[in-house]
Amino acid sequence: MLIRRSANIVPSEITPRDVYFNRRQLMAGAAGLVAAAAWPDALRAAPLSATKSPLSATDEKLTSRKDITTYNNYYEFGTDKASPAQNAHTLKTTPWTVKVDGLVAKPAAYAVEDLIKESSLEERIYRMRCVEGWSMVIPWVGIPLADVIKRVEPQGSAKYVAFETAYRPDEMSGVDTLIPILDWPYVEGLRMDEAMHPLTILAVGLYGETLPNQNGAPIRLVVPWKYGFKGIKSITRISFVEKQPETSWNKQASNEYGFYANVNPAVDHPRWSQATERRIGEGGLFVKRRPTLMFNGYADQVAQLYMGMDLKKFY
Repeated sequence: MLIRRSANIVPSEITPRDVYFNRRQLMAGAAGLVAAAAWPDALRAAPLSATKSPLSATDEKLTSRKDITTYNNYYEFGTDKASPAQNAHTLKTTPWTVKVDGLVAKPAAYAVEDLIKESSLEERIYRMRCVEGWSMVIPWVGIPLADVIKRVEPQGSAKYVAFETAYRPDEMSGVDTLIPILDWPYVEGLRMDEAMHPLTILAVGLYGETLPNQNGAPIRLVVPWKYGFKGIKSITRISFVEKQPETSWNKQASNEYGFYANVNPAVDHPRWSQATERRIGEGGLFVKRRPTLMFNGYADQVAQLYMGMDLKKFY
């Protein structure tokens, strides 16, 4: 099967999801387990059982699975949008543990299965907006981050939740470079009320299947009202802290990437406007851009978190 880079594919060229998966099933039936084993890891995923969440905050047309899994930012595997899909198969995602520590009553190293097992998986259809001006509509599968936070019992002094991703130079081709792109490992953070918000999830899948490596397997953060760089991938550590934690892109360029990273069309990146966006899969570079929505369209749900704040200063 030929897989093309998809930034310029029009919707009429996208294979419908049911046809795509039926074709895979027919191929597997005809060729048996040998053929199934020949699929690249980046294209093979296990099905997940998830309920449809009432918190899905958009009924817009979904971005195709092909676009979601081949147009990515994951600099640990390269800076080109196609690089993660080409290179991330080297990341070993089983077994996987997430260390929970800091100001918390139940610190431990949790197997990712144990971290999520007491919560029901939900499918959440969310708009996702990247700081470079492109967006997608993604059917994530995950659990509320609040469920995990409640179970590990943070102390009252914990005001922030900090996250750290995997750092494996032997498995991540983009980190072992002469001039590092970022100060590895990748780190991110949320204020506690942001982390507890019902829209914030830990995702373990998309399109009803386990996450491909290039999308952050086996577990990643999804905060749909923020720019995509807040959605840290392949999480290995969750820490509860009193002071605002450092975040990778803010350390790299604080004048360009703030701690909050809320989608705000009135706050431009120093090198480009954030007022409009291009939806991936809708006709390529020359399609008419759409207006960027405040808080990525989730203002009714999250604006109260930032009442009284200067959102041009705290960007």
